[in-house]
Amino acid sequence: MMCCSPTSKPTPTADSGAGTHRSWQTVALRWAGAAALGVALGGCATGPSADPRDPFENYNRSMTRFNEAVDEAVLKPVAKGYATVTPDPVRTAVSNFFNNLKDMWGTVNTALQLRGEATAVNFMRVNVNTFIGLGGLIDIASEMGLHKTKADFGQTMGHWGVPPGPYLVLPLMGPSTVRDTVGMGIEARGDLVGQVEHIPSRNSLTALRLVETRAGLLRAGSLLDEAALDKYTFTREVFLQRRQSVVDEPRDALAD
Repeated sequence: MMCCSPTSKPTPTADSGAGTHRSWQTVALRWAGAAALGVALGGCATGPSADPRDPFENYNRSMTRFNEAVDEAVLKPVAKGYATVTPDPVRTAVSNFFNNLKDMWGTVNTALQLRGEATAVNFMRVNVNTFIGLGGLIDIASEMGLHKTKADFGQTMGHWGVPPGPYLVLPLMGPSTVRDTVGMGIEARGDLVGQVEHIPSRNSLTALRLVETRAGLLRAGSLLDEAALDKYTFTREVFLQRRQSVVDEPRDALAD
């Protein structure tokens, strides 16, 4: 029979500090994976009015209510305060900085989609804004006529024929599909903010990005509240149509 010495201590592993290095996107995506598993085990929406693109509607509506409650209690008030006290030039610089990081992934994805011109322009944008625009704080590339092409890994998978899968509402992150959720997980592994070793700095950058993103959606949120009778259905339809268009348009352009 084996027993443990009373003085023995757990041996630290290589992953012992991993939890402190996870960005909020990674945590939310893990929640989403667990939730999706629970949905699959718990059943799907049924009935004549059920949308075949949204078999997890019961779960999605519940998660939407959760996200809206968190937004009303925390994110929206903080975003309003940030937008009120932060000078417009500072907000513009913050937005430019995080958009420059997105452009790096956009360059990778346009290359994976074999879109040569878009890749070249995105690559030049990143270099101009990083090295001349003070690390991306100033969007000099746009002033030079180098306009970005947005692209993400979910779009790349769609470009090569991967179907979107069911509509899925993620904790804190909102509307998605199974394909886009996988793409977000892959991109989260290469998120440059998440690679910052200094934990307080990384957490501050993550929080700033979240607040700036939410502040940029304040007006859109107000319009949605005024226009939609059923915000859930309206948001789902707009999201799915937009995501299909970002997959179809580049593919059609290449075909021409």
